[in-house]
Amino acid sequence: MPGYTSAHARAGIRDKLPELETWPNQFPGYRISIRVPEYTSVCPKTGLPDFGVLTIEYEPARRCLELKSLKLYLLAYRNLGIFYENAVNRILRDIVRAARPKSCLVRGEFTPRGGLTTTVEARWPRRGR
Repeated sequence: MPGYTSAHARAGIRDKLPELETWPNQFPGYRISIRVPEYTSVCPKTGLPDFGVLTIEYEPARRCLELKSLKLYLLAYRNLGIFYENAVNRILRDIVRAARPKSCLVRGEFTPRGGLTTTVEARWPRRGR
């Protein structure tokens, strides 16, 4: 099997996905935690399915994520070729663009493949900024 290419590495990062909608937040100073136990996507190299549990935790500022739009957005990953690491970082990026939270964490805990489990975390604001 040929090696990984830059096309594999970029896969899924810029594909069009359903819009994340928001609604006006009414209260300050609380956190929202969303658990997605049936996340799926596709490995961009092998085409095999990837499975995992996503956890999204954020502190809303002026906007909250509308959950039905989040569900439709995440379902679009089902047929998207994207690496775990890129998926977690893209989800974080898209949530931050849509809701502008005070802080956000996206954690992906992916099921074993070849005897390895993988957990990927991305945070906003980014560390070191």
